[in-house]
Amino acid sequence: MPGENKNDIAPETSELVLLIVDMISDFEFEDGEELYTPALPAAKNLAKLKGRAREAGVPVIYVNDNFGRWRDDFKSMIECARASEKGREIVDLLAPDERDYYVLKPKHSGFYSTALDVLLEHLGARRLIITGLTTDICILFTANDAYMRDYELHVPADCVAAVKPEQNEYALEYMTRVLKTDTRESGELEMTG
Repeated sequence: MPGENKNDIAPETSELVLLIVDMISDFEFEDGEELYTPALPAAKNLAKLKGRAREAGVPVIYVNDNFGRWRDDFKSMIECARASEKGREIVDLLAPDERDYYVLKPKHSGFYSTALDVLLEHLGARRLIITGLTTDICILFTANDAYMRDYELHVPADCVAAVKPEQNEYALEYMTRVLKTDTRESGELEMTG
C-alpha cells in the first residue's frame, strides 16, 4: 500500500523541536583540531539534552552541512565522520536513530535552500532549541533565520561551541540581545512540547 513502509515512523507533533547543527563531522578542515576541543564537551552536554528531549517526546532534527559532498546522503556523512577518530567520538555520543529527522544544508543557515521550514511546519514547531557548531557562524545564521520566522529561540550555552571562546561569547551575547534568545544552560531548559 502506498506510504506504508516498515521504516516509517508515525509523525510527531510538538511545539518544541531540538536542532543539532553540524555535529556530524570528521573535523578534517582548517581549524578542525582547534574546534574539536570545545566541541567534545558541548557534545557530551548535548547527548544528555537529546536524551531528555527523547523522554519528553520532543522531535530531534540533525541539520548538517554537506561540506560540498553533493553525492553524499546523511548516512554517508555519518560513515565519513566515524572514519576519523575525532568524528567517531562525537558520533558515538550523538548517533541519530530511526526516530530522528535530518536535513542537509549547503550553506551556513539551516533554513537556506533546505526543507527545514516545511519539516518544522509539519511538526507544528513554534519553539526551537538550536545546538551544535559553530556558535558564531552556523548557529548564529540559523538562529537569525529562525528569529525572522517568529520562532522562540533557545541556544543553550553549554551545547554550542566555536573555534575561540571569545567568538562563542560574542555570538551568544548577540543572540541574547538582538534575537531575544534564551541562552541558559541545557539543564535549566524545560522540555515540554
